[in-house]
Amino acid sequence: MELAGEQDAVLRALEDRLALEVGLRGNLLTLAGAERRVRAGAEVVAQLAELVRGGRPIAPGTVETVADLVEGAEPVGDMLSDVIWRNGRFLVTPRTGGQKRYVDAIRANTVTFGIGPAGTGKTYLAVAIATAALMRREVARIILTRPAVEAGERLGFLPGDLAAKVDPYLRPLFDALYDMLDAERVEALVERGQVEVAPLAFMRGRSLNDSFIILDEAQNTTPEQMKMFLTRLGFGSKMIVNGDVTQVDLPSAQRSGLVSATEVLGDVEGVAFVRLDRRDVVRHRLVQRIVDAYSAAEGGA
Repeated sequence: MELAGEQDAVLRALEDRLALEVGLRGNLLTLAGAERRVRAGAEVVAQLAELVRGGRPIAPGTVETVADLVEGAEPVGDMLSDVIWRNGRFLVTPRTGGQKRYVDAIRANTVTFGIGPAGTGKTYLAVAIATAALMRREVARIILTRPAVEAGERLGFLPGDLAAKVDPYLRPLFDALYDMLDAERVEALVERGQVEVAPLAFMRGRSLNDSFIILDEAQNTTPEQMKMFLTRLGFGSKMIVNGDVTQVDLPSAQRSGLVSATEVLGDVEGVAFVRLDRRDVVRHRLVQRIVDAYSAAEGGA
């Protein structure tokens, strides 16, 4: 029953992901289709069954994760047993080899750069790790920041005061946070100053101690802004810097601070760089195809 899911939702996800006919009668599950796909499907089902026996809740999204890991010959148990954050039945775990390397790097280093395309979980995993650290009282606060750089729109044309104008830029960070905690808990943490979300410009002149600091969309920083941000690091703090060097919204003549940092800080002890790619995209499968299509088009340009 656990493997089938509510209203057989997991079985339907298996059919869609594996392109097989999946049947369940009593305790007998059958897979029908091309032999190669049936063999791969059997391995996916075996791994899902192992998760069920270990008490891990199964959802349609779990099918996608396990199938991707099996196809990539990645160890399913190592990945999905690394629970970063748990809120009831809601679990956050690495779902690809790249994500696992990213999570391990954050744990082992003071400053970690996550570089990769949209949908690879850079921001989501960073917020999950920061939330877990805050709840365990390993840090006193979480600081989420990103540069307010326009991508086709200008701040001045947005309605409202400064807070309203920068809200669209910071909303993705709040979205991830609301996935980790209920809205009332998030609002209480914000009111107490334990969670702070602010544009990068507000970081100047500060020394950030005992904090978990996440800089998102770092490809839109200048080298000067990146240096300013990194030198805010205080005692007992960790920093995560995320970005996608293929989506720079700076003027064409302006060099990206993220690109510059990869060249300047590559050999600095305590600083880690983790590069994610299309294999680490964990959004809708169409996102992976979109990333591939744009990469192909840009490569041929």
